[in-house]
Amino acid sequence: MRTPTRPRSSGAALRRRGPAPLFLLPALALLGALVLYPIGWSVVRSLYDAPGTGFVGLGNYRTAFTDDATLTALRNSAIWVAVAPALVTGLGLVFAVLTEKVRWGTAFRLLVFMPMAISFLAAGITFRLVYEQDPARGVLNAAAVAVHDTFDPDPSYPGARPRPGGPATASDGAVRAVPAAPGSAVAVPLVGLKPAALPATAKPAAPATTGSAASAGAGVHGTVWLDVTPGGGTPGTIDPGEHGLPGVTVRLLDGQRQIATATTAADGSFAFPGHPSGTVELPASNFAAPYRGLAWLGPGLVTPAIIGAYLWIWAGFAMVVIAGGLANLPRETLEAARMDGAGEWQIFRRITVPQLAPVLGVVLVTMVINVMKVFDLVFVVAPGPVQQDAGVLALRLWLVSFGGGNDQGLGSALGVLLLLLVVPAMVLNVRRFRRSTR
Repeated sequence: MRTPTRPRSSGAALRRRGPAPLFLLPALALLGALVLYPIGWSVVRSLYDAPGTGFVGLGNYRTAFTDDATLTALRNSAIWVAVAPALVTGLGLVFAVLTEKVRWGTAFRLLVFMPMAISFLAAGITFRLVYEQDPARGVLNAAAVAVHDTFDPDPSYPGARPRPGGPATASDGAVRAVPAAPGSAVAVPLVGLKPAALPATAKPAAPATTGSAASAGAGVHGTVWLDVTPGGGTPGTIDPGEHGLPGVTVRLLDGQRQIATATTAADGSFAFPGHPSGTVELPASNFAAPYRGLAWLGPGLVTPAIIGAYLWIWAGFAMVVIAGGLANLPRETLEAARMDGAGEWQIFRRITVPQLAPVLGVVLVTMVINVMKVFDLVFVVAPGPVQQDAGVLALRLWLVSFGGGNDQGLGSALGVLLLLLVVPAMVLNVRRFRRSTR
């Protein structure tokens, strides 16, 4: 016969559980000191003025929604939230899938994840150099200029102008020579350039009658050259040592109507065979500044440029998390889809992505929380003159409170607003974690 067991007394159970809450006290104390107290103090401080002596109620919050700089920061933060998390998650998904397809997937993962080991300060300094406007320093603009010059190799001569008192005159940026008589040569001496600025293909200037692109009796012809001789020389005359300007576009006009075009040879000579007269014009495009790339850190592109730096850092994190979820997918469904004739794109879109939806959601929400707090990357990459154009809420908070504004009342109000914006994403993330552990 089974002996009945006596129910355990509730007192004994409580005694056994009694010491457990004591182990939570240090964590609760730290949570209260480092999280709850600062939040409460910020809420209280946001109700006072800059010195903290006068109660202003919700005045700081009204100021936050009427100040142009703060509204710009709110707009930029909204752009960050709408763009950066989706791009990071999408890139992480693509990278995670690619690492399963390539033989050197481990090395690829290492290279993509490596930026996570770099601080935001170091990454910001790196991308500040990458985005430099000067192609001699900025890697991105150096590549852009190289591609541009490959498809548009014609040289330009910014700063060049006709010699004062010479046979050519300037008008609206263009250079015009005196009307050429039939069979005569047109001399177009230019100054304003340093000899070192000449292209490597430039050859010594040749008189118009013997130039490689012109000959006597061939119609309107002439020479465009740099009329600068170290130590002297005769103005308006081709002296020994003076070089022609190759690649200059030359137009022949009949009044205001263009009748022909030509390009100067390496020695600066040009010709219009079959056209015995006309006015020679060098369009203003010959003297425009050369292509120098894009102003990546200008007011219009600074926010997308910083988001690009953010993607470089965080795409590796998203890739690793998504790759972990990808490794746990049931392979039977993928193989069954392949046996049924589904292509890789169909498998990716209809099977892989839906099964990874929980992991993708966690990454997306985590990135939303992260971009709401982005500060140091914007602070380091954006130059001072455009820092307000690139500002986000966290940066505005710091500038108002400690970066010269010295208004900790308004700064506390911005901190409370930032907390209220982050809390919904945090709650959503916590709920996802709870559902995944059930």
